[in-house]
Amino acid sequence: MSTKKLTLQEKIARLRASFVNQLPARLEEAQQQMKLLKSDPEMNRVIAIELHRAFHSLKGTGKSFGFNDLAVVAEQAEIYTQQLIDLPANRTPSDWPDTLVDLIHQLAAQVQILAYTDLNNDHPLDAPFFDVEETSSMQINSDSPLIYICDDEPEQVDHIAYQLGCFGYQIKHFTDTNSFHQAVLNKRPDAVVMDVFFPDGRTAGTDELASLKEITGQHLPSIVLSGRDDFEARLSAVRAGCSAYFIKPAKPLDLAAALDDLMCEKQDEPYRILIVDDEPEVAEYHSLILEEEAGMLVYQTHKPEVILDALRSFNPDLVLADMYMPNCDGVEMASIIRQVPEYVGLPIVFLSSETNRKKQFTAMQVGVEGFITKPVIPEELVASVALRAERMRTLRGLMAKDSLTGLYNHTTTTEMMTAALAHAVRQQENLAVVMIDLDKFKTVNDTYGHMAGDQVIVAMARLLKHRLRSTDVIGRYGGEEFALLLKNLTTEKAEALVNELREDFSRIIFNAGNAKFKVTFSAGISLYPGYNSPEELRLAADAALYEAKELGRNQVVVSKVVNKAKP
Repeated sequence: MSTKKLTLQEKIARLRASFVNQLPARLEEAQQQMKLLKSDPEMNRVIAIELHRAFHSLKGTGKSFGFNDLAVVAEQAEIYTQQLIDLPANRTPSDWPDTLVDLIHQLAAQVQILAYTDLNNDHPLDAPFFDVEETSSMQINSDSPLIYICDDEPEQVDHIAYQLGCFGYQIKHFTDTNSFHQAVLNKRPDAVVMDVFFPDGRTAGTDELASLKEITGQHLPSIVLSGRDDFEARLSAVRAGCSAYFIKPAKPLDLAAALDDLMCEKQDEPYRILIVDDEPEVAEYHSLILEEEAGMLVYQTHKPEVILDALRSFNPDLVLADMYMPNCDGVEMASIIRQVPEYVGLPIVFLSSETNRKKQFTAMQVGVEGFITKPVIPEELVASVALRAERMRTLRGLMAKDSLTGLYNHTTTTEMMTAALAHAVRQQENLAVVMIDLDKFKTVNDTYGHMAGDQVIVAMARLLKHRLRSTDVIGRYGGEEFALLLKNLTTEKAEALVNELREDFSRIIFNAGNAKFKVTFSAGISLYPGYNSPEELRLAADAALYEAKELGRNQVVVSKVVNKAKP
């Protein structure tokens, strides 16, 4: 059995072929409905609506897959059946039923042509109306971010490299552009920190960045660290595409913040899109565009009646739905979604070939955000979906995240503790709850000011985000208090990890004017199994934290209660 990975074009070709293979059966069904419609002297409206939906579906799918002649005939049949639906009872058009019979015969002719067309050759009868360019997504390193620093002053860099290492960055230092150049070609870093100019006539750092971009075809996320503060130096940095400019000696915390901003887009989770369409091939086609072209996560369902279950299990950033579906159309489904308070703000977009303004307005009235007209242009589909999904992410973030640190707020962390414990129980996994409190934080605020205190809190948040796994939960539980949910770790590993964090945080040097200072933290840990409710876990971790404070601070204490399981 071949394991060759299919290209996007090959996947789409298979979907087109599957659609063509289904056409005879779909046409036979339409012909049977036509016979029923002719035998009913009162023009059975239910059958007419079903025929209209079938023609509408053929039109949209035909356009999407490039079968334009088929789509044109299907659109004519759709318009005609809409006229039948709109007529008063007991009325028939003067050309009934000859026009509809003729349209179905034309559809049959198109189906016959397509059935004898080899859709797998290089030149199908109706090629897609766009070219899909194959792109390879950049591989995300699961380890800590890799940072290359290119600077010929080791004494300036060593301190910065050490401090950035405390935040979880992997640092490699190069003192000349030649070794830096070769290292980038061997392994691309996540970001670069580079001086603008080098002495002794060596190549300017910004020229080196431009050279690498020309060779690799990719821009290196870059930050300048320089002893120069003149216009020429800054202009060369801007022209080289550098995102930030720091004058030596730079503060490691400020440099870490700039690196975070530089890489945050790459580290974002992909958008989650729920597609609801009763045509599996069309749903798969749109899924391929969003997945292959934009790296989004897509979940498909072909039954509107399971929409609420799909929303709860997948938690999408946006719903992309067909407007015309059997049993429950798109407008009705949107109304159901809007009845659930937690989904009132969820973007719903219709993918439809419907151009009737009145029908579109009806959909808008129940909370549908917009329409994307079939056949879709891939770039427009990706852009439209990404724009709305990003807005949803932003709104969710404002409600769930702490504004200073970007960590989960108290309410969200508490909710996630309940969910994490339920997951641990189901999977029979360990769960460690860690409560962290900065030592003598009031003294920091009183001595150095609240801005310095905010600097400490942000540094703590940054350390936790860089050093913990994406599956762990990090929350700012109070002013200087943090909560961690560490999944599937033993007691020993959880304690060792938190101790490593504590030691690294204690090495970070903070600046307030000319003053420099350090801060420590204390932590308490509780675990499941042992404590079997969210409240028990939190109280036990709090008690262990209090004990760490009593023992002299800058310590980690694990709750000593081993098991409170009920028989």
